[in-house]
Amino acid sequence: MNTSFWKAGHAPTLFAAFLYFDLSFMVWYLLGPLAVQIATDLELNAQQRGLMVATPILAGAVLRLLMGFLCDRLSPKTAGLLGQVVVIVALFCAWQIGIGSYEQALLLGLFLGFAGAAFAVALPLASQWYPPQHQGKAMGIAGAGNSGTVLAALFAPGLAALSGWQNVFGWALIPLLATLVIFALVAKNAPERPKAKALGDYLKALGDRDSWWFMFFYSVTFGGFIGLASALPGYFSDQYGLNPVTAGYYTAACVFAGSLLRPLGGALADRIGGIRSLLLMYTIASLCIAVVGFNLPSSTAALALFVAAMLGLGAGNGAVFQLVPQRFRREIGVMTGLIGMAGGIGGFFLAAGLGTIKQHTGDYQLGLWLFASLGVLAWIGLHGVKQRWRTTWGSAAVTAARV
Repeated sequence: MNTSFWKAGHAPTLFAAFLYFDLSFMVWYLLGPLAVQIATDLELNAQQRGLMVATPILAGAVLRLLMGFLCDRLSPKTAGLLGQVVVIVALFCAWQIGIGSYEQALLLGLFLGFAGAAFAVALPLASQWYPPQHQGKAMGIAGAGNSGTVLAALFAPGLAALSGWQNVFGWALIPLLATLVIFALVAKNAPERPKAKALGDYLKALGDRDSWWFMFFYSVTFGGFIGLASALPGYFSDQYGLNPVTAGYYTAACVFAGSLLRPLGGALADRIGGIRSLLLMYTIASLCIAVVGFNLPSSTAALALFVAAMLGLGAGNGAVFQLVPQRFRREIGVMTGLIGMAGGIGGFFLAAGLGTIKQHTGDYQLGLWLFASLGVLAWIGLHGVKQRWRTTWGSAAVTAARV
């Protein structure tokens, strides 16, 4: 990464966007690594457990649209501050009042959706500071905040074993409050922000067929990442009999791989082009998930394949958002909300679907193969549009970025 990148934008805001995104993703994902312990105490079946971990994903998907709208109407920084306060209050109430039923767990998941909606704030906040040729790196660094899932997977099950899973909500408040202070002091809105979009602009954006392609592509890459991250603790526990702490460590390895590759995926897309990078990542992820679907006898082999798949999905996330600002530069706030929403919806259906399939068939095989098939469909769709994209908005006459 050359010095021109650091001179092009505002590094403190980029750091603040990453930190806010990172801690938001940690709490957005919190129910995932705690799922086995919560399900045991509340006597939930696999389908209920799957819906519980999927609820924050769906809530975050819908709220991303709202937060994207607030970014445009107010500012990314103001929207980020509001979202953080809502999440902090929800966790405080869950910690002090407690979660004693399945319905209360779902209610907490709805409020944790505001943490998932951080995506629609952090990426525009960072992106608006940087020129087209550095979009992949800037949005990749900000988007690497999904590494917060690693923190939750590593520490939440262990803390729950030591002090009870309800107290984990209290422990999470410490870094969240620190992040709120840092974000308020350090983050700055870009001086040249796009004009605020009206609600009708979202509907107008949906009239562009490219927006639907991007929504589909991201529903597979990010939906696959967050959906698997939420389902893997239960998968490793059900499939291989691992205890919650060990299943958390296995999951942490997978989500670390996906998080690490997001900024590198953006940088790779800047270098070789977002389309070429994304085609490669779909190939890797689909093949690995398909092989895991054969119910491998070794948990180590399954872990290795899930890590490889998450590497592909994580890099794919960075590649998608290297392309989005090239196509929708002036509508980045609107499109970040819409595409982020699609990614969350994809994650919801994957996490909830795996739980439902496990409940009704006894294993995860069909669910994993269905997801691998979606990756193949995304590859075919991207291959079909690449020539049109490269000769229109992605041509050298229009953008300095490689498409």
